[in-house]
Amino acid sequence: MKVDELGDWRRTHTSTDLGPKLDGKDVTVMGWISSIRKQGKIIFVLIHDIKGDIQVTAITGKTSEKMLTKLQSLSLHSVIAIKGKVKSISKAPQGAEIIPEEIKILNTSEIKPPFSIFGGELPGIDKRLDMRSLELRRPKPQAIFRIRHTTLVSVREFLSNNGYLEVQTPKIIASATEGGASLFPVLYYDKEAFLAQSPQLYKEQLTMCFEKVFEIGPIFRAEPSRTLRHLAEIVSIDLEEAYVSYEDVTKTLEKLVQHTMKTVADKCEEETKELGITITVPKLPFKRYTYTEIINVLQETGFKINWGADLSTSALKKIGEIYPDFYFINDWPTASKPFYIKPKSDKPEISESFDLMAGSLELSSGGTRVSSKHLLTDRLKDQGLKPKLFEKHLDLFDHGMPPHAGFGLGMDRLMMILTQEENIREVTLFPRDRLRLTP
Repeated sequence: MKVDELGDWRRTHTSTDLGPKLDGKDVTVMGWISSIRKQGKIIFVLIHDIKGDIQVTAITGKTSEKMLTKLQSLSLHSVIAIKGKVKSISKAPQGAEIIPEEIKILNTSEIKPPFSIFGGELPGIDKRLDMRSLELRRPKPQAIFRIRHTTLVSVREFLSNNGYLEVQTPKIIASATEGGASLFPVLYYDKEAFLAQSPQLYKEQLTMCFEKVFEIGPIFRAEPSRTLRHLAEIVSIDLEEAYVSYEDVTKTLEKLVQHTMKTVADKCEEETKELGITITVPKLPFKRYTYTEIINVLQETGFKINWGADLSTSALKKIGEIYPDFYFINDWPTASKPFYIKPKSDKPEISESFDLMAGSLELSSGGTRVSSKHLLTDRLKDQGLKPKLFEKHLDLFDHGMPPHAGFGLGMDRLMMILTQEENIREVTLFPRDRLRLTP
């Protein structure tokens, strides 16, 4: 089939613009075909655009034979442009249809899709991810990623309105930020470098000059696990603030989460309806439990765990059954936290740190940072890291590093909570994990 050039045609209206008020008006619409149905002498074509559906109605005897032939030759997912007149009709989407006068076929779909966009049984997520952009034409993923957009706008609005400056830091770095071996090495000209595990050191440095900063961007974790809540590339909402402690930033974090959930609940009614969910805006303040209290609760249930141990998946599942809502776990063992987390002055075995939880799902981790060069050097050594590799960072502490605190909030996990999805891949456009590098 011959494909037409777009030429000087331009869309004049989207689906939501149409309605009885435009009856008799000339319009130009564009989109992909989601349905073709012939009923007697009438051909109904549904065009789907960025906002919704547009009904095009062609009638034998009133529509040109050339137009009828073209419409009947089209297959689902073909991309077309239609010029025509709006006709008010209550049964059509938005209460109006288009009587076509001219058509351009902008591209065709020659192969039957491997799964149905509207209804029908779906394959597993891995099969759907193989053709992700086609899968994203489905109403459910469309709703998910409109919610994701609203979430990002809401986060930026909240933080900007509260005096935080948005920044962008390098994603190719010279040494590990978090320590450990979960790094993706890259060849940086003739040197070895790594994809950033977090913007931690850069955002700390920026508190010296801007005091309050945030970043929304990708971070990379070369962890071998392939679970429903882990990816190799994730989007993190990172915040750092001078002249505060971990207790202060927990208050900022819970307000941010509440604000975002309220915004999504208010602005995404159509999307939540499509997903069949209701967003309950949490009340403040979130409950706070110390790590020690959590360990005691686990032990009281018969769970075998000792103080100082990390909380395993099974431990978190048990805690999530007891505390299904939002809550903080504060005051973790210093040994379990990264080198930049500040130990308590009166109890150095315990750190000024927190994790924000939603049931069994960890959403955020943060704390008061070490602002003393001497202590930071000792913390690096304690964790088997070489201070020499962090020399550029440490040198800045000779020039007035303010006390500061911050957190990293997983955007993708926050989306799991907002959409009530159990698999993080459902809320990530093009997920990357141990087995998936394409598309």
